[in-house]
Amino acid sequence: MLKIALIALPLVVFSALAGVFGVRVLDGADRMVVPSALIGREMPSATFPPLAAEMPGFDPAAFTGQPMLVNVFASWCAPCRVEHPLLMELAKTPGLTVAGINFKDRADGALSFLAELGNPYDAVGIDPDGRKAIEWGVYGVPETFVIAADGTIRAKHVGPLTEADINGTFGDAMRAALREAAASS
Repeated sequence: MLKIALIALPLVVFSALAGVFGVRVLDGADRMVVPSALIGREMPSATFPPLAAEMPGFDPAAFTGQPMLVNVFASWCAPCRVEHPLLMELAKTPGLTVAGINFKDRADGALSFLAELGNPYDAVGIDPDGRKAIEWGVYGVPETFVIAADGTIRAKHVGPLTEADINGTFGDAMRAALREAAASS
């Protein structure tokens, strides 16, 4: 009897693990949605110096009272190139401010990136060592946040933004922030 139990134990453990794995794969959860402890809280107050003298850096206090997208990007990031045309389109949205945080990048690389693809940002701050972005919960690029006019973080998206994201819950949060700002003005 003990021999049978010892032989069956690995099969039972494997079956249980396979079942848990199967449930997680088929549960329909969006793995690109990363829960953030900052959702519903005021955006961090960390300021980021300007990427270049002719453009403003990112100071959250300067954007109080207006809905905003904060996009964390880098010139070496291939997915950042993929999402960039969409950011260029979003920058045309009336009432929406788009700010950038250049993450763990060289200034000359970031300037070349923006010169080549266009600059959708109203302000671009730099975080060459990635220390200040930690306050935002950033751990990679690209990441994008929706900030309401009252300064609260409404949504976070990890990975390149797509049309599907803008048509989904992330876009819903952005549109809600724009509606609230328009209603209060």
